[in-house]
Amino acid sequence: MTGLHTSVLLTDVIDLLKDVRPPLVLDGTVGLGGHVEGLLDAGTGLRVIGIDRDEEALAMASARLANFGDRVRLIQGNYKDAARLLAQGFADETAEPLGGILLDVGVSSMQLDRADRGFSFRQNGPLDMRMDRSAGWPASEWLSQVDEASLIDVLFRFGEERYARRIARAIMKVCEDGSIETTEALKDIVHRAVPKNYFAGPIDPATRTFQAIRIAVNDELTNLETGLQALFDLLAPGGILAVISFHSLEDRIVKIFFRELASDCTCPPDLPECLCDKQVEAEILTRKPVTPSQEEIASNPRARSAKLRAVRKLSCD
Repeated sequence: MTGLHTSVLLTDVIDLLKDVRPPLVLDGTVGLGGHVEGLLDAGTGLRVIGIDRDEEALAMASARLANFGDRVRLIQGNYKDAARLLAQGFADETAEPLGGILLDVGVSSMQLDRADRGFSFRQNGPLDMRMDRSAGWPASEWLSQVDEASLIDVLFRFGEERYARRIARAIMKVCEDGSIETTEALKDIVHRAVPKNYFAGPIDPATRTFQAIRIAVNDELTNLETGLQALFDLLAPGGILAVISFHSLEDRIVKIFFRELASDCTCPPDLPECLCDKQVEAEILTRKPVTPSQEEIASNPRARSAKLRAVRKLSCD
């Protein structure tokens, strides 16, 4: 299969979720189906519902998982809307709480390697970057609409780009006379904007800019912030929520959310007594994030920044 995505931390995900009860797992970012395939192979009686924003990825996953029959069901959508998607598309499953939920919030190799998707500057193509090409603005149009201050903020926060101001000004100058239609055009703008010594670093100077714009175009961090609570609410007591992230901002969101689930009172320490009545909602299963082995990184370099965190939902009793 062209552009077949190598699923990161596959063994660790299988170990976490293959024996969940009830034996129903939601993969909120099913991609090309690698994690689902591994889980269905390992978990006797396990069933999986897969959600993804990318219609092309779902078509590939459907072909890959066809042999599993009705043990897997797929639907297009955003994982933050999982409750609504399940109610609309899988009414029979909504009566059964989920035993496990998986999110892999990285970009798939298929998306990165396909020039026509516009995620990467490695190949020239239309500057799109949308995970769901039926919705939202492509990156070319987003750049033509954004103001300079907002673009600086996006590049600095989402890309941690030290030359955010220089790059944003250069992009704005080009957009005054027209739009930036291709990945190569955007890469060239970034390369001209940054100092020569920036090319001596370990990554291409355009990497952080492309990452930041992709995150903004797909509203990735907002989806994660709102989606985590929505997904946790769907878990049965004892169910496991596992999240694989690739960006420090994503990992920070997951870490803070899990820490809050595992904490009781959140009142200021100077209050004489608790007023919030908050209870511990989850047990953290990964005190430190699980990261890929050197062997996995060697065979799949794109796994190098992956971090897996997981919690188990506690009973309300």
